[in-house]
Amino acid sequence: MSDGTIGFGTLLKVGDGGGPETFTAIAEIADISGPGLSHEPVQATHMQSPGAWHEYIKGLKDGGEISLDLTYLPGHATQDASTGLLKDFNDRILRNFQLVFPDTGTTTWSFAAFITGFEPSAPKDDRLSAAVTLKISGQPTLA
Repeated sequence: MSDGTIGFGTLLKVGDGGGPETFTAIAEIADISGPGLSHEPVQATHMQSPGAWHEYIKGLKDGGEISLDLTYLPGHATQDASTGLLKDFNDRILRNFQLVFPDTGTTTWSFAAFITGFEPSAPKDDRLSAAVTLKISGQPTLA
């Protein structure tokens, strides 16, 4: 039997910048993708590289991006233009976030990020939605 679990119940929380900081779950997220952690390869080939093959070393690490598909609630405090994600986008605010997984240990990844994209969609026969992209800045804490 598998010990796996489904993603239902995963939360993305945004910090208020206070001390101590309070985190609030962003409303009605349908899907979360990322972050895509990576190393940037740096070419280290030289004139004596064995067999004339390219050689690489690990470069700087990148926290990647988080993509959200959410039900767009224009007046909700975690999404609107006066207090939520849209305000942070317009004001170019770097915020602290927590990605909380629904496992028994409630694994939490903490990171600073800013909103790089907010794309609402209003289909005539479906829910209002928005595609939101966050870019992680600095080292995430994976615990």
